[in-house]
Amino acid sequence: METLRERKKQRTREALLRTALEMFTAQGYDDTTVDDIARAVDVSQRTFFRYFAGKEEAALALQDMTVARLLEAVRERPAHEAPMDALRQAVLEGWDTLNEVIEAVAPVEVFLRMYQVIESTPVLLAAHLRRSVEIEEALARILADREGVDLAADPRPRLTVAVFGGVMRLTERRWSGGRDHSLDALRTLAVSHLEGIGPALSESWRTH
Repeated sequence: METLRERKKQRTREALLRTALEMFTAQGYDDTTVDDIARAVDVSQRTFFRYFAGKEEAALALQDMTVARLLEAVRERPAHEAPMDALRQAVLEGWDTLNEVIEAVAPVEVFLRMYQVIESTPVLLAAHLRRSVEIEEALARILADREGVDLAADPRPRLTVAVFGGVMRLTERRWSGGRDHSLDALRTLAVSHLEGIGPALSESWRTH
C-alpha cells in the first residue's frame, strides 16, 4: 500500500515534470534552467536532482513513459499477429489510450508540443535518436521471443524493427514540420505510412 510519504514524493516529481515541460514548450529548452524549474515549484535545485539526472531526462520523460507502454503492448499482442501487424496495432491502440498514460502529469497538448521542441533542439534530438536505437533493440528482442527465433542468428526481428522505426521517425519529422499538430494528425500520418510499407517495398512505383 502506498504511504503518505510516497504519494508526496510522486506529487513533487509530477509537479517538477509538468513545470519543466510547460517551460520548455513556452520559452525553449536552452532558455530554461534547472533553477527556473525548481523555483517555480518552490523547491531547491537539490530536490530537482533527486528526481531527474538533469533537464534532458525531464524533457524526454513523457516519451519514456509512452515507450514503456509500447513495449508492454507489443508483448501483449495476440500470438497469431504477424510481427509488423503487432507493432502497428500496439502503436495505434497506444495513441488511442494516450490520455490515460500522461494526463496525470501533463496535458496531451504539452506532450505533443515537446515533439517540436525535441526536433528543434540539437541536444534533445541527439538524445532522442540515441534512445531510439535502444528502443529498437528492445523491440527486436520482444519480436524474437514472440516468434521463437534466435535474435543472434536471425536478422528478421531487427530488419522488421528497422523498417518500423524508420517509418515512425519519418512520421514524427513530417508531423513536426506540418501545419496540423494535433494528435489526430499524428495518428493519421502514422497509419498512412505504416499501410504504405508493403506497396512501397513490393510494388512498382511507376504503375501504382
